[in-house]
Amino acid sequence: MKVYFAAPMFAKSDLVYNSYLVEKIRQKYPELVIYMPQENGEINDKTAYADSKMIALADTEKVEESQLMIALLDGSTIDNGVASEIGVAYANHIPVLGLYTDSRQQGADNQQKLDALSTVAENQFHYLNLYTAGLIKLNGQIYTTEEELFTGINEFLTHEKSLNE
Repeated sequence: MKVYFAAPMFAKSDLVYNSYLVEKIRQKYPELVIYMPQENGEINDKTAYADSKMIALADTEKVEESQLMIALLDGSTIDNGVASEIGVAYANHIPVLGLYTDSRQQGADNQQKLDALSTVAENQFHYLNLYTAGLIKLNGQIYTTEEELFTGINEFLTHEKSLNE
């Protein structure tokens, strides 16, 4: 099964975490063939040249070939490229499993944090673009930990296996 791994990839921390997580997924699910754009040197070697059309065509083709997308949603906003890839996946009915680990989502039952929502500039929670989150939720799920993501992958694979029997 082909999987598209959508993630920010311009800071060293992004590249290292992406590689770490994809390696964990590959070890845990060797039956998955994971496309990670940062491994595609033809379009993502930043010392070379690839124009916007080359990048759009190459990554869109890989999204459309996939049966599943795993998308990292962390950051001050969802990465623009990731949001675009999620839109392509949604339009092609490809399920998306999102990973959103932002620690500010903790404490949803803390009354002080809830009360602060009515005070200007005191929102204690992180905002996630609702349109993009909605596209994921219409045909997938958003998880807050790697362990939950792995459970989601298991459930997806089990469901797909039962459909093919």
